[in-house]
Amino acid sequence: MLFLEMRTKVWLTEDGKPIIGAGKVKLLKAIDEERSLRKACSILGISYKHAWLILKKMNERVGHEVVTTVRGGKGQGTFLTDYGKQLISEYEESRSFLDMTFGDETSLENISFKLSAHNKLSGRVLDIEKGDLVSKVKIEIDPEVLTSIITSDMLDRLDVQEGDEVFAIIKSTEVVLAKADGKAGMKSGTVDGGE
Repeated sequence: MLFLEMRTKVWLTEDGKPIIGAGKVKLLKAIDEERSLRKACSILGISYKHAWLILKKMNERVGHEVVTTVRGGKGQGTFLTDYGKQLISEYEESRSFLDMTFGDETSLENISFKLSAHNKLSGRVLDIEKGDLVSKVKIEIDPEVLTSIITSDMLDRLDVQEGDEVFAIIKSTEVVLAKADGKAGMKSGTVDGGE
């Protein structure tokens, strides 16, 4: 008999472009602990140049500095900015939420549909927990409640409010949130992508 377990990966993305995943969180945490990019690279076994390019790409994608470097004197080193700390916090909250959801054996027991890229479930927004980077949207799909994790920027673009009628679009790797735009079309947003 085979014993299989489900595993999930979490990435925060913006417009389908990955911002941060588990590997980048490890890098930021190592920088925070060591207060040095060079020491963090040594601990993680990656090159300084590779780590520097990762940080540069993150800065460009989010439009904020995630680390700052102080040169000279006793206070020198590389430190996380408040935004870098916030990224870690948002990632860990999303990771924890998914772990809790998938660990709950009853979370999907009453939803009786076949998963495919074409599942579009109509529902009503019950609650929105808006974070600085990532938001959780609870959608009532009678008799269940589904939670979609979406970037806060995309939530603003969709202009989703409590009480709105929305579609939860289930794909094999993600849950997409869509809102009818009044022109027989839909606007949609999601959290997905690569590390």
